[in-house]
Amino acid sequence: MIAQRKALTRTALAAGLAALFVVAGCGGGGGGAGGSLTSGVAANVAGEEITQTQLDQVIAQAESRLKAQGQKIPAAGSQEYQAFQQNALQFLVQRVQFEQKADELGVKVSEDDVDERLKRVLTQFFGGSQKKYEESLKKQGVSDEQVRDELRATLLSEKIFEKVGTDVKVTDAEIRAYYNAHPELYQPKPSRDVRHILVPSKKLADDLYRQLRAGASFAALAKKHSVDSGSKDLGGKLTIQRGQTVPPFEKVAFALKVGEISKPVKTQFGWHVIEALTPENAGTATPLKSVRKSISDTLVGQQKSEAVTKWLEELKKEYEDKITYATGLAPPATETTPATTTSTG
Repeated sequence: MIAQRKALTRTALAAGLAALFVVAGCGGGGGGAGGSLTSGVAANVAGEEITQTQLDQVIAQAESRLKAQGQKIPAAGSQEYQAFQQNALQFLVQRVQFEQKADELGVKVSEDDVDERLKRVLTQFFGGSQKKYEESLKKQGVSDEQVRDELRATLLSEKIFEKVGTDVKVTDAEIRAYYNAHPELYQPKPSRDVRHILVPSKKLADDLYRQLRAGASFAALAKKHSVDSGSKDLGGKLTIQRGQTVPPFEKVAFALKVGEISKPVKTQFGWHVIEALTPENAGTATPLKSVRKSISDTLVGQQKSEAVTKWLEELKKEYEDKITYATGLAPPATETTPATTTSTG
């Protein structure tokens, strides 16, 4: 939903059950050294504590899932591992932030919602098999409740984002402006039917040109000599659009009169002999009324994304002075990109 995401890791059960965490600096600020935190607390988010045990569990889950995929987390004690820890904690900080803001927005996730999403996951990744799902849980050292917790957090973020983008509206003027600004999508490029023979040498191309001028069958020669696998079985025939082929070929192909055969033309692919079969066709533009709905959907999606990005930026500012971290776990001061949780379900 949001393009501005920096992934720490995206893991899944089997083919991709549910992402463990996607992290950036949403919870930035308040890089406390631990003086105001009790023992065993990794961070305090507006009065709600995140324990070191919770953080260790998230890291252990990530390590287990990465191991199942043949990957490893950074070595303990390394700078990379510290960054991994910090990002894992940001994942938990973000969850707390979203839970705190959900009440304010009137957003709730029911157990029925979680059941429905888990059912979709089972269908999409396990063919609906509970047995395969449970085998994958066991292999990756993850419990069903942990999966449900991930899905619950994902659903909460989705509902929050939907709520934030509820008031987005697109005007007719915006739809028309988008239509006019993207002629490549709705105004077809001129085209025409031609046929050609592509060979590796000028000597052979010259010989084929002489044969064609003498009345030889273009289709027969193309099938016998052309090295263009896409057209030789069709007797060299193909439909081309302006801007689609290499310039030397296009220039000659669109300059020929109907029925005219070109002298050999050199391109990066070899030597071509070209015959024009039809006049140039300007094509018919797609009317605005036919694509109004699709353009509206595109613009609504863009504006919802912008609304969510703005909301996440405001959330980050709101929590700048409300988060305290244990020593070494505060995000770098340069972290500014909003974050979100996601699901492959």
